[in-house]
Amino acid sequence: MAVITLTTDLGDKDFYQAALKGSILCLLPNVNIVDITHGIAAFNIPQAAFVLKNAFHYFPKGTVHLIGIDCVYNENMRYLALQYHGHYFVGSDNGIFALMFEEAPTEIVEINIIQDLKHLHFPLTDIFAKACCSIAAGYPLKSIGIPVEHLQEKVNLHPVIEKNIIRASVIYIDSFQNVITNISKDLFSKVQGNRKFKLSFKRSESITKLSWHYNEVPEGEKLCLFGISNNLEIAINKGNASRLLGLYLNDIVIVEFYS
Repeated sequence: MAVITLTTDLGDKDFYQAALKGSILCLLPNVNIVDITHGIAAFNIPQAAFVLKNAFHYFPKGTVHLIGIDCVYNENMRYLALQYHGHYFVGSDNGIFALMFEEAPTEIVEINIIQDLKHLHFPLTDIFAKACCSIAAGYPLKSIGIPVEHLQEKVNLHPVIEKNIIRASVIYIDSFQNVITNISKDLFSKVQGNRKFKLSFKRSESITKLSWHYNEVPEGEKLCLFGISNNLEIAINKGNASRLLGLYLNDIVIVEFYS
């Protein structure tokens, strides 16, 4: 059975999410629709990129991923469909693909199935749903668009590496209020070598030991670990790390290494 996933900033309050799903089911009644999330903050492209980048590879090859972020109609906006690592993605060319992908996609097309611009009010149903259903039904990308070569660039904020220090920032806070930084496991290991470390952040707080899981420390104690995203997380076992530690998006964290 074909699978279409949905990642949007539509929330759960309005009828927009239902309209999108209904449009998909009218076009492809037997499709399996999977919600990745509709809780992305409005127009927050980096947040959506982080969530989908860490989720899509758990789905079977051939899955179609609809990205409903910053997709209000704009005559200067390109709507793209592309293939990457055996998966298909449909979304606005607003920089999200450049944030998600570490390699160039196998194929990219600019969707050209728009029929009447005067009546185009909701691109998610008028363009994205149609494109996703065509791909899920087995039609090639070239049947819904014109080949293009380049994506709009949008650069992630990277950690700053000094002699014995990584100066990084908070890029995501999950539903458990765990604080996720932009320090990858590979980067941490490369800079650390065999040295000890001290992770410092607001309120003169610090952590000097990596944990393997959240329950490795007593309830209410802070810890750091590399979670499912392979990025360094700051957490409190069964607690609200973001609020209790005063850490929020874009805040600075520093890792200092010493012998």
